Amino acid sequence: MPSLAGKTIFITGASRGIGKQIALRCARDKANIVIAAKTTVPHPKLPGTIYTAAEEIEKAGGKCLPCVVDVRDEEQVIKAFEEAAKKFGGIDILINNASAISLTNTTDTPMKRYDLMHSINARGTFLCSKVAIPYLKKSSNPHILMNSPPISLNPFWFKSHVAYTVAKYNMSLYALGLSAELRESGIAVNALWPKTAIDTDAITLIAGDDHRKRCRRPEIMADAAYAILTQDSRSCTGNFFIDETLLRQQGVTDFDQYAVVPGTKDFVLDFFLDENLSQLQQDKSPLGMPKSAASAASGAAPSVEQIFDQIKTLLKPELLKQINSVYAFDLQGDKWYLDMKNDNGSAGQGEPPSGKAQCTFKMSKSDFAAMFAGKLKPTAAFMGGKLKIQG
Repeated sequence: MPSLAGKTIFITGASRGIGKQIALRCARDKANIVIAAKTTVPHPKLPGTIYTAAEEIEKAGGKCLPCVVDVRDEEQVIKAFEEAAKKFGGIDILINNASAISLTNTTDTPMKRYDLMHSINARGTFLCSKVAIPYLKKSSNPHILMNSPPISLNPFWFKSHVAYTVAKYNMSLYALGLSAELRESGIAVNALWPKTAIDTDAITLIAGDDHRKRCRRPEIMADAAYAILTQDSRSCTGNFFIDETLLRQQGVTDFDQYAVVPGTKDFVLDFFLDENLSQLQQDKSPLGMPKSAASAASGAAPSVEQIFDQIKTLLKPELLKQINSVYAFDLQGDKWYLDMKNDNGSAGQGEPPSGKAQCTFKMSKSDFAAMFAGKLKPTAAFMGGKLKIQG
């Protein structure tokens, strides 16, 4: 059977999430893992550093070199590759996993955030690939793998967050171009993307626990990446793989093992896949909201005031402790707020009395009512441009 034993794998952004799970899967083969990331001290709300990840990797059976690397910094990238080659004798695989995201429209995207996305997703991916190539040419089975989607020019994927889409597609364009450029050198270049949303600490921090219950665990991406990296580099290149499709081709039939909540069928579908498009646009399954609110909305459309009255009944100490945030709503110019952070919580019309909100939601009153009635999923609203988020 193919194995990554003794192979050296350089992974960007692997201190947590999908990158770390790929590292752990490869470590089970006793591979050498290079973690190239910036996280050296714990984030206030996100667990994991390059050092804690290194401990987990070595417990899983691999050897690990944690390197402090900002993929935008050429000197740091070059130094990390040199240290990795010196320690392990070479480099066999590069996984461009590091990425930045901002799901904002053009006017709501600060140039600082634009620059960050393009510097990491585009420049960082190009830089790491460029530096890796001389090392990979010495490997017997070299691979470059991008965590990026297949390219679609459907305007739907651009209209709500064109800056992020273009930044992410740069990674995919590099996969396409490098696979052709490096084919004669025997270096495989492929891309991998999930069919469903993946449960990571960063996404949970943004979207909340209800979102993560409808996600798959990052192990599905790790198993799919492993299936790619153990292929012959001269015959497996230039592909845009989807995790579920690839694993089915590999004979996997039990996908319930990857569900955050076993038995889940109604997964949040991921962006950029045309096969997901119609469901993202039309999905109207319930949100899991209280039956009283859903039933109130099933007849005559409730007013915004009625919805916020219902929300007030849900404000419990345990929920406030879990959420600990203040939200603002701009509903066609009418201002509303939801304070799930201060005192006993509050909700109503106007600006948050406690100060600035951490996040502002913009949408029409009718779409707001439909969303809280379970007739419009937040995912579909956001992807369809009906819901805009700032903060």
